[in-house]
Amino acid sequence: MQEKLEAIRREIEAGIGHANSRKELFELKMKYLGKTGEITALLKGMRDVPAEERPAMGKLVNDVRSWAEELFAAREEELKAKELSEKYASEKIDVTMPARFAGTGSVHPVTLVRRELIDIFAGMGFDVFEGPEIEKDYYNFQALNIPADHPARDMQDTFFITGEYLLRSQTSSGQIRVMENKKPPIKVLSPGRVYRSDSDATHSPMFHQMEGLVVDKGITLNDLKGLLDEFARRMFNSETKTRLRPSYFPFTEPSVEVDLSCSNCGGKGCRICKGTGWIEVLGAGMVNRRVLENCGVDPDVYTGFAFGMGLERIAMIKYGINDIRLMFEGDVRFLKQFKD
Repeated sequence: MQEKLEAIRREIEAGIGHANSRKELFELKMKYLGKTGEITALLKGMRDVPAEERPAMGKLVNDVRSWAEELFAAREEELKAKELSEKYASEKIDVTMPARFAGTGSVHPVTLVRRELIDIFAGMGFDVFEGPEIEKDYYNFQALNIPADHPARDMQDTFFITGEYLLRSQTSSGQIRVMENKKPPIKVLSPGRVYRSDSDATHSPMFHQMEGLVVDKGITLNDLKGLLDEFARRMFNSETKTRLRPSYFPFTEPSVEVDLSCSNCGGKGCRICKGTGWIEVLGAGMVNRRVLENCGVDPDVYTGFAFGMGLERIAMIKYGINDIRLMFEGDVRFLKQFKD
């Protein structure tokens, strides 16, 4: 028995020296002190030892067990301190090292243009109204002098949801809602997303528009021209000029297309303006009498003008973007070029 206990002592001392982790130490401990361990087995076998030898042998086994438990406990504390030290070393932060630059996001060019336009027109006294994107046929077409059988409906392929509801194809519907609920004088800007079945390098099925409306006594086309001149100078540069060309829109009469002098060539003619010196930017005109009547505004007392522009179109001109699809692809290389 004594020889067995001495052999166990030597094995434990040698094993503890090679145990380099708490897991290895635990496995070694279980080999000798576990339920089926060698020292535990010796204690269970004491019933087979003669009665006169049992006290002395029991003391020897218990002494070895106590010694082993102390040895394992001491080694476990050493390994615990070692592991903790290694953990702290791996998690150490050198506060003298330069910080990692995480980078900042960029503002989308359409958002930049939208913010700038709102600032410009708010400075002229305009309020902002954002109508619903799911709109009634009445507000999107009928109230704007575009009845169900009007040929102007062929100019745009509309996303109808039901016979009555659709994804709005223009933000002009917001102007109708404002005129129905507010008496003149009115100066309102209506920005938002619109939807049309069209997609190529210069058109997108979803894009952004901004409509402006002014209604008051004595409003003339000359007032529209002066406002657009001021918009062009603030949005682009002080040398930018405007040009009005006769056009047709069902909700305005007379109607005009508005061109801006090319900021790239100063009006001399280049590839961007196709040699004309002018770039088409927006549509506008005097509010049609029928539209005013539809909204309960007396056209014999009040007149007004309206204008509408595509924000992607403005962004393309302002930032020299040649393909509208770039603004919807989410390419970080494209977007990071724009800063607020």
